[in-house]
Amino acid sequence: MSFVELLARLGGMGRFQVTYVAALAVPLLMLASHNLLQNFTAGVPEHHCRPRAAANGSSVPLAVSIPWERRRPQRCRRFLEPQWHLLDTNGSANAAANGSAGHAATEPCHDGWTYLDGIFRDTIVTEWDLVCDSQKLRQVAQSIYMAGILVGSCLFGVLSDKFGRRALLSWCYLQLGAMGVGTAAAPSLPVYCVCRFLTGLAMAGVSLNSASLCMEWIPTEARAIVGTINGYCYTLGQFVLAAAAFALPRWRQLQLAVSLPFFGFFLYSWLYVESARWQVTSGRPDLALRGLRKVARVNGRKEEGDKLSPAEPPNPLDLPLNPRSVPVPISRVLRRFSTSFAYYGLAMDLQSFGFNVYLSQVVFGAVDIPAKLLSVLAISCLGRRPAQGGSLALAGLCILGNIFVPSELPALRMALAVIGKGALAASFNCAFIFTGELFPTSVSLIVHHHPLIVHSLSCHCPVSVH
Repeated sequence: MSFVELLARLGGMGRFQVTYVAALAVPLLMLASHNLLQNFTAGVPEHHCRPRAAANGSSVPLAVSIPWERRRPQRCRRFLEPQWHLLDTNGSANAAANGSAGHAATEPCHDGWTYLDGIFRDTIVTEWDLVCDSQKLRQVAQSIYMAGILVGSCLFGVLSDKFGRRALLSWCYLQLGAMGVGTAAAPSLPVYCVCRFLTGLAMAGVSLNSASLCMEWIPTEARAIVGTINGYCYTLGQFVLAAAAFALPRWRQLQLAVSLPFFGFFLYSWLYVESARWQVTSGRPDLALRGLRKVARVNGRKEEGDKLSPAEPPNPLDLPLNPRSVPVPISRVLRRFSTSFAYYGLAMDLQSFGFNVYLSQVVFGAVDIPAKLLSVLAISCLGRRPAQGGSLALAGLCILGNIFVPSELPALRMALAVIGKGALAASFNCAFIFTGELFPTSVSLIVHHHPLIVHSLSCHCPVSVH
């Protein structure tokens, strides 16, 4: 009897599966908070060089200290010497804005910066002066976090096959909470980057092992629905992030708020039942039998569970590596890469659109709701390939179109970006469903997270019913 048939005998999508999916889905709300966190913790406020102090200790007026452009002080340069002649009868601001300083010599901001009050009053940018010549360090910090996700996808995929899904998931909850707190307490940018890397590492482990446990305990016919539910949890997490960021404008407080819940997830994760598929293929049929009987008991099928008995486990089967089988996983990987690259390229650049960043976060999250619903309808009506191909084509057109839209039309740029992100969210949903149907669980998860390994274990569970 196959494992799918066995699950059907034990209740199918019963009370155990529903509770399990819900318990695994709640932490997914916080994944978006960490992935998109730097939209708020690394926001860049308006700033300019700190004016040079006068010889007598008094402050020098801003208009004679900082060059002006477009009716605001330049961000990264100041006059080498105060330009007192700008204080004329025309008014200091007008004189500076009209370029009355001529070709006066300027210099970098040797005495630091002054940050203006606004949405971003306390971020890693204001704390460590990640502006002007150091502005690239802001992007480096986010890239380091993404590198942690890449390494974690490879690392925890292998470790979960060795030590089990539940143990690795519990560890990743704990690591994510601890490293999130460490990030909030970071005394310097290097420490911050190290903690963010380890956070990304754990984030990949949470995503990978949550998906594994979900897919390995639910019937095949329910996978598309569960995948969509999990996708909507990530979408709702974007609203949670916007609300938390609005309520907690200081970056350390926000970092703590999105990290502390993972300690709670760690505590209740020990109630999870380990994957029976993994226990069988790792030579633990007795433990698998115990878990299956628990599932039967929770689903009200105790008598069916009592009929189960262990049998001899099969040997793992390798997928044949031939020219016909290899291009399919590779094509899925390339599509996932292009989708992820464009998705986070849009989602992590909210400030550049020139609108309120909190409203932008809500709008960018809200577009995922109809997009994922339309993707399910398109899959049902048109098929898997046309649905994913169409969503990727629409996203590409929106992104390319934004290249030719001038910055003087921010509303149009924002609209194209929102539509593009919605199309990419639909593509994610199609990819999750499509890959899960093309391959067994182990391979579909590898394609999503660490595609360098192309092997699969037998999908038959060595448990018999008599």
